[in-house]
Amino acid sequence: MLTKFETKSNRVKGLSFHSKRPWILASLHSGVIQLWDYRMGTLIDRFDEHDGPVRGVHFHKSQPLFVSGGDDYKIKVWNYKLHRCLFTLLGHLDYIRTVQFHHEYPWIVSASDDQTIRIWNWQSRTCISVLTGHNHYVMCASFHPKEDLVVSASLDQTVRVWDIGSLRKKTVSPADDILRLSQMNTDLFGGVDAVVKYVLEGHDRGVNWASFHPTLPLIVSGADDRQVKLWRMNDTKAWEVDTLRGHMNNVSCVMFHAKQDIIVSNSEDKSIRVWDATKRTGVQTFRREHDRFWILASHPEMNLLAAGHDSGMIVFKLERERPAFSVSGDSIFYAKDRFLRFYEFSTQKDTQVIPIRRPGSTSLNQGPRTLSYSPTENAVLICSDVDGGSYELYVVPKESIGRGDSMQEAKRGMGGSAVFVARNRFAVLDKSNNQVLVKNLKNEVVKKSSLPITADAIFYAGTGNLLCRAEDRVVIFDLQQRIVLGDLQTPFVKYIVWSNDMESVALLSKHAIVIASKTLVHQCTLHETIRVKSGAWDDNGVFIYTTLNHIKYCLPNGDSGIIRTLEVPIYITKVSGNKIFCLDRDGKNKVIVIDATEYIFKLSLMKKKYDNVMSMIRNSQLCGQAMIAYLQQKGFPEVALHFVKDERTRFNLALESGNIEIAVASAKVIDEKDHWYRLGVEALRQGNAGIVEYAYQKTKNFERLSFLYLVTGNMEKLSKMLKIAEVKNDVMGQFHNALYLGDVRERVKILENAGHLPLAYITASVHGLQDIAERLATELGDNVPTLPEGKVPPSLLMPPAPIVCGGDWPLLRVMRGIFEGGLDNIGRGAPDEDEEAADADWGEELDMVDVDGLQNGDIGAVLEDGEIPVENDEEGGWDLEDLELPPEADTPKASSVSSRSVFVAPTPGMPVSQIWAQRSSLAAEHAAAGNFDTAMRLLSRQLGIRNFAPLRPMFLDLHTGSHTYLRAFSSVPVLSLAVERGWSESASPNVRGPPALVFNFSQLEERLKAAYKATTAGKFTEALRLFLSILHTIPLIVVESRREVDEVKELVIIVKEYVLGLQMELKRKEIKDDPIRQQELAAYFTHCNLQTPHLRLALQNAMTVCYKAKNLSTAANFARRLLETNPPNENQAKMARQVLQSAEKNMKDVSQLNYDFRNPFVVCGATYVPLYRGQKDVSCPYCSSRFVPSQEGQLCTVCDLAVVGADASGLLCSPSQIR
Repeated sequence: MLTKFETKSNRVKGLSFHSKRPWILASLHSGVIQLWDYRMGTLIDRFDEHDGPVRGVHFHKSQPLFVSGGDDYKIKVWNYKLHRCLFTLLGHLDYIRTVQFHHEYPWIVSASDDQTIRIWNWQSRTCISVLTGHNHYVMCASFHPKEDLVVSASLDQTVRVWDIGSLRKKTVSPADDILRLSQMNTDLFGGVDAVVKYVLEGHDRGVNWASFHPTLPLIVSGADDRQVKLWRMNDTKAWEVDTLRGHMNNVSCVMFHAKQDIIVSNSEDKSIRVWDATKRTGVQTFRREHDRFWILASHPEMNLLAAGHDSGMIVFKLERERPAFSVSGDSIFYAKDRFLRFYEFSTQKDTQVIPIRRPGSTSLNQGPRTLSYSPTENAVLICSDVDGGSYELYVVPKESIGRGDSMQEAKRGMGGSAVFVARNRFAVLDKSNNQVLVKNLKNEVVKKSSLPITADAIFYAGTGNLLCRAEDRVVIFDLQQRIVLGDLQTPFVKYIVWSNDMESVALLSKHAIVIASKTLVHQCTLHETIRVKSGAWDDNGVFIYTTLNHIKYCLPNGDSGIIRTLEVPIYITKVSGNKIFCLDRDGKNKVIVIDATEYIFKLSLMKKKYDNVMSMIRNSQLCGQAMIAYLQQKGFPEVALHFVKDERTRFNLALESGNIEIAVASAKVIDEKDHWYRLGVEALRQGNAGIVEYAYQKTKNFERLSFLYLVTGNMEKLSKMLKIAEVKNDVMGQFHNALYLGDVRERVKILENAGHLPLAYITASVHGLQDIAERLATELGDNVPTLPEGKVPPSLLMPPAPIVCGGDWPLLRVMRGIFEGGLDNIGRGAPDEDEEAADADWGEELDMVDVDGLQNGDIGAVLEDGEIPVENDEEGGWDLEDLELPPEADTPKASSVSSRSVFVAPTPGMPVSQIWAQRSSLAAEHAAAGNFDTAMRLLSRQLGIRNFAPLRPMFLDLHTGSHTYLRAFSSVPVLSLAVERGWSESASPNVRGPPALVFNFSQLEERLKAAYKATTAGKFTEALRLFLSILHTIPLIVVESRREVDEVKELVIIVKEYVLGLQMELKRKEIKDDPIRQQELAAYFTHCNLQTPHLRLALQNAMTVCYKAKNLSTAANFARRLLETNPPNENQAKMARQVLQSAEKNMKDVSQLNYDFRNPFVVCGATYVPLYRGQKDVSCPYCSSRFVPSQEGQLCTVCDLAVVGADASGLLCSPSQIR
């Protein structure tokens, strides 16, 4: 049983397949009807109007209708296109069990628990007949597929066959009066138009189901006596033929299979059983764990069945329909109807070769699964599932091809799969031992090889090689050398197809296609929602494959597309040019002609065969949005331009390919503000000032125009813009233009006219226009604003001089693209537009005509005559809203350089900072490159650092220190340049060195000396600051040699000891009222690893503290240690000897300290308590200070950077550590 689709839902009571579409209806015990697409596995719709369980449902054969009947006594007819119930048929008085449309007439038959069967006309929406006679619930009723008969089954233990011939006659010619009379009696007595033909008695319990054979006069029924009975009928009588026993509970549904000679039944014993209808024996049983089966349905056209159970339904096939075949050169061998057949592609001749009959099999799915052919020996291997997997070897006599009558005995053997691996050798998979047996044509084992993976199938992979398949991968195994040549993770592979040159292989799984090289190097993967069925390679290296409903292609780069739709699934055997040879499910050879233009075009584009592309563009009808989108996506907008007639699409493509000329032409045709604006943006990007100006004029975008004139230094036109703003009474525009022009008097005038007298006064007086300033001051009277007294001389707001004046930017000359010249006159069919204004130097000529027929220059004259411009005057007035432009002939053209070659800017290189970051794993170099986040990630990984606050200033120093800055022009941004470490004159200009760093090791040595000095002088706070700064700089140090790396690591340890000691000493000085703690801290300080002079001072200090506190024994210990250091200072030695003498008289301690000098210890960096040898502790991953276990996860108090106990890989401070 091959399950094709499964659903989980409430109990399924009714099922019906659609005759054309891949749909199935399921009616549920919950009252919902579901419409599923079993091919895609999706729920398309649900219909929820019945009250209570829906037990029967049926699709109409040709109309978009289905009918349902439920426990609410209602029959509903639905239109699935309109998603609604059209009408309800009422009449039954109890649950409705089944409903069915007649295949020809507009009738519905329904069976009900009210002991009647009703026939309805769904067009007139009336009941036309009531069949009475059963005396218990009627469990099912159905029409005969050809004759005028109805069969019904009831719990009264009978099956009845009804003749409805007279009903048909009445429907066809309902003009008889007698019939009209009888119609009146129908409702009272049940009509005479349906009479019982036979009553079949034989079941001992209620009968649940009965159905007709599609062609023979047979009936099959299933009942609560757990039996399936077969009945035969003739014109006069019907009789029981046989009983099929085997079900363990009530049989709920039973039917004949349309294509094969079998009966399928299901039951409440949770099984589906398949019976041989001729031998009347059980063939196969499929069981479910927990779900009782209720209903079966078969597809009217295809080899599909469905069964409904307690928790959903399954759609399944009983047998595979894929014919076994093997292609060899121009021919194919395939198995069909127990014959081996031979088909020649070139002549399309099909012949029968030899019979491969099987002994009558006792179960399904015993047909040939795979076929392997050896052309030189003319031998055929056929594998099937007989006896759990076996093969048969036939050697075909050459002369028998075409006669097909010679019968020969096959050589048989056990094995899941068998394939030829050489001329006269074939390999058989022995799954139990996971090995391959290589046999000769006499079926004798020549060699054994164990496999590298647990394989469940083997395929041919070139002479002497096997492709072995496991659940999630495939490997290619060389049988001679016994080595693996390739290995690839894949979904479960069902079929494999080698390309003609054996260089590529397609691995087909249920929903994916993986394409790989002959050593299984992955090339691309395609995913399909619909099941993949077959495939073959064409001569160009394109893989053509089929799904259940499409033929598709896959290019070597993974692009795919649909070639055509299929009505029924096919299995491709060979692709030759635009012909696809295939086998259908009935084993017939077919040839399908396809249009290969699309994929050949894409392939040519991919392989850069531009001459093919050109000729295809010229000659074919390859257009459509999909093709344009494809060309755009692949970076060929200029090619797409030649397909397109639609101006808007042309405009978009022209902008994308930078073809200003076509963009201007399209913009003129479209003539919309948005398009002109976008044209302006692109022209500005290319520095084509004339077109920008033209576009802005078209959109009357005065602000942008003014700014354009400012940046191109066109002062003359700027002054015209000022006049236009004045005419338009646009004060803000006037002010901006005056500002751009640097015309102070104009600005003062505008401010004054706008009533901003204080601003006007300030402007005048700042710019030294004293006469105007005095006049304004008198007008303002007491409100004269005071000017601030600035220390620095004020800089006036004057416009900068433009860098490039007028003209377009110079463009790079580039080679004409392959598509430029060749395609220029296709696409449009228009003459070349160059002639129109070839000699127009449009940069100058573009005089804007603003006012009816008046040149710009005359505006001032008109205004001086005292006329006030009136806005929106209908008469004529200043027609300023419609900025009339010169006739089309004068519109600017793209400049001559770019007229035929598209400008291509040089590709930008990689920023140096990016190169630095890519090449380095040193945090300092990432910080110098400005990649602070990656620098922080590196430090966190290498040293466990989490607190970056102390490092922030150093990051910034590193970044600014590794760049230098150059000023170019006054109005362009400053240029930053990378400074490299170890740069020299002779270095190659293209090779980038690492960044220069502001911190180096020698600085730290200087700082260490300064810190020692401060410690000696007793400036502990200053010393601690210096030591900490060393500790904070070390993570950002880079040194060259391995020796220096060791020195850096040593420095961390030295500095850490001092930081800890100084922190304790400073803490001791803060404590005034706890003498014991003071002594402990002084004692611990002497156990830090210090320089000898500092150790002497620490010992002297501890000795003094303890002596004063009368802890003479401890003080004596410190005195002894001090004398051991041979202090050069006589005073120190003298004091130590005195302490020893006075202590010897009284070796006693007044107070007990947490201090045992005999037991080695280190001091916890946070709590300042001794951690004796053997005690558990945690350490800082950076400075290696030790802590009590409770400090794990806290910030280290010594270095103030890392987290105690964090995982870290260690300090990385030199490129030599990485090499």
